[in-house]
Amino acid sequence: MGNCLQRSSARVDSTQSPHVTSGASRISSRSSRSSAPSSLPIPPSSEKGSSECLPTPRSEGEILLSPNLKAFTFSELKNATRNFRPDSLLGEGGFGYVFKGWIDEHSLSPAKPGSGMVVAVKKLKPEGFQGHKEWLTEVNYLGQLHHPNLVKLIGYCLEGENRLLVYEFMPKGSLENHLFRRGPQPLSWAVRMKVAIGAARGLSFLHDAKSQVIYRDFKASNILLDAEFNAKLSDFGLAKAGPTGDRTHVSTQVMGTHGYAAPEYVATGRLTAKSDVYSFGVVLLELLSGRCAVDKTKVGIEQNLVDWAKPYLSDKRKLFRIMDTKLGGQYPQKAAHIAATLALQCLNTEAKLRPRMSEVLATLERLEAPKNSAKLSQSERQTISVPVRKSPMRQHRSSLNMTPSASPLPPHRQSPRVR
Repeated sequence: MGNCLQRSSARVDSTQSPHVTSGASRISSRSSRSSAPSSLPIPPSSEKGSSECLPTPRSEGEILLSPNLKAFTFSELKNATRNFRPDSLLGEGGFGYVFKGWIDEHSLSPAKPGSGMVVAVKKLKPEGFQGHKEWLTEVNYLGQLHHPNLVKLIGYCLEGENRLLVYEFMPKGSLENHLFRRGPQPLSWAVRMKVAIGAARGLSFLHDAKSQVIYRDFKASNILLDAEFNAKLSDFGLAKAGPTGDRTHVSTQVMGTHGYAAPEYVATGRLTAKSDVYSFGVVLLELLSGRCAVDKTKVGIEQNLVDWAKPYLSDKRKLFRIMDTKLGGQYPQKAAHIAATLALQCLNTEAKLRPRMSEVLATLERLEAPKNSAKLSQSERQTISVPVRKSPMRQHRSSLNMTPSASPLPPHRQSPRVR
């Protein structure tokens, strides 16, 4: 299991990884046409997602002056996390460390442990320009974008070499932990569909923004869960502004995660919203099968989830062969077949033939109806409400983990980034 977790979160970087295991052959290096994201005005929607309309291009100073974010001092965050004590550590990865902290709900000043509001504080390792660039991208997007299915960024700290981010605390950690780590109670069918819908709302919100945002690193470890298993997208360090004018794509350096990145993007560096749709298909397949995108502990074709599962997805009689045994057969066969067919559409090798995220969301919401849901376990029934809600065009956010070691960022103690 540990190997599975480590592999599924390994970043693809065209400057260091000439091959990926997803089937696309060689990664080409492309320079980015636009470095600073443009303004992100988003039309109002019933999901209450919103963003600030800011001038473009935006300088670092403008980004850091976001009225929605608090500028913390390093001293304040030391106090909030009890001086970054080891027993406050929630997770670790190539980006740095995530600590649990406490702040006053109103003043946002440091509070005593157990009082005030729990937050997760991400402390970056001083790793040079790329780390700062991703940190700045995160502040830029989450400082403007607001949606129930995006993790909330509360503030940041930029003091000398110190770069930190302060997020809402996600008590149930990452989807990756629930699916692939031993220990947590297996997720029921109803909860898996709730997570898929929440994540789809988050991506749809980003894709349908007036100034489109391509997430670029959609994976199980970046989907976080709150106390009621509502999914929220986290880690916007690789997000890119979508194509504008008559452009069909954004050309950029290939970065992402093994097993999740769309084959055409890996091969050419041409990024579109359909690249995110492919990644969503991989995660939907993980939810159905309980297997991670890439697992080197398996042999041959089974190492790559997409390659192994594709032949079974369109056949009702064979679908049971890939369904997660931890479900114990407790899932509606018709709904499972619809979800599998949807995953297959998202994983189409021809990007143009993949559905839009708004279409993916509409299909998943039809599966959310009570008559299509398996019964919740007693513990889940106490904490989960799955509202039947038809989305207009936009919706989005995500998160997970059943242990107190949850963070607004995936717990990466075993999942370092590959640079």
